[in-house]
Amino acid sequence: MIANILETVGRTPLLTSPNSNQADEGQLLFKYERYNPGGSIKDRAALYIVEEAERRGWLKPGGTIIESSSGNFGISLAMIGAAKGYRVVILVDPKTTSANLALLKGFGAEVIVVTEQDDSGSYHKTRISLANRLAREIENSYRPDQCFNLLNSEAHFRTTAREIVEACSGRLDAFVTAVSTGGQLGGISRYLKIYAPEAQVVGVDAVGSAIFGGEAEAYRIPGIGLGWTPDNLDVNDVDSVYKVPDESAFLAARAFARNEGILMGPSSGACALVALKIAQELKPGQRVVCMVSDGGDRYVQTLFNDEWMESQGFAVHADVAAIREAARRLRPLGGKPVGNYKPELVRQLDVPESTLRLNAELRDAALGLGTAVPE
Repeated sequence: MIANILETVGRTPLLTSPNSNQADEGQLLFKYERYNPGGSIKDRAALYIVEEAERRGWLKPGGTIIESSSGNFGISLAMIGAAKGYRVVILVDPKTTSANLALLKGFGAEVIVVTEQDDSGSYHKTRISLANRLAREIENSYRPDQCFNLLNSEAHFRTTAREIVEACSGRLDAFVTAVSTGGQLGGISRYLKIYAPEAQVVGVDAVGSAIFGGEAEAYRIPGIGLGWTPDNLDVNDVDSVYKVPDESAFLAARAFARNEGILMGPSSGACALVALKIAQELKPGQRVVCMVSDGGDRYVQTLFNDEWMESQGFAVHADVAAIREAARRLRPLGGKPVGNYKPELVRQLDVPESTLRLNAELRDAALGLGTAVPE
């Protein structure tokens, strides 16, 4: 018997994709995070950060959790808040799907929709700034701060990455995941460079994102991209980066649902397309693991809605042959990935003192000057 729903976070399966993956190429495996109780990989970091805040006394019984999130991380916090008895306030934006809004409210979260765009045409900075202000104003509140809190990547370094390597019995030739707040790619890439250094680490970003440089522009893929390189990501641990157009990401997600029976969101569709490209370049007996961060059921009114797809100017149908050809045409960004770090944002967005203090401890621990979090 499981005493608490939160005990089911993690230990998600690896899935094959036999209808899209051919015998004369590397094996494509999906790390399927939909099996987490909140439905996404964000359960892992959310629970890790909340429990560390409790341990330090920053989050007390009856307290309030305040976070900026376009969807999954907020849903994870809302679920955790419901299980632990916390008030949860989530700041979203107009890109948040109606399904995600319903889930947030279903778990009892209070939702604030931020409609003011930032200087990149997105909502990240305005959401974060308002969340930080509310955290200062609301008594007995805590900001998990997924974008700046290094515990985000630490959670994946200590749990997700270890699961992947163990499940592969050490045979891992490439790993592919998307990047936004940098927690998944940052934590897992750091682990792989230590414990599976032969594995190629591949980051997936949206066309229009400025994480790896360039000008930020609007894009439609939710849960991916940013106007700067997040602190959770060390670009030196990333071997290559692919930027995927909106339509390709949505079509790939639809194709894997139709042809493999595997539901995934658009950001995971982008990752699956890149991972299929990597598999095509690998030899039989080699393998690539692709992170599928959530299930596509949260996108039924967009991704799986033909009318919505057509309203965006996207095609509606893509068979296995079309997706394989789209994967084959992908090209990585040239050269070694470079960062677009903006340390001035810490001051401009007024990052919480709790985040800054914890980050300093984590950096000291990495230098052998102390231990910030328990093993």
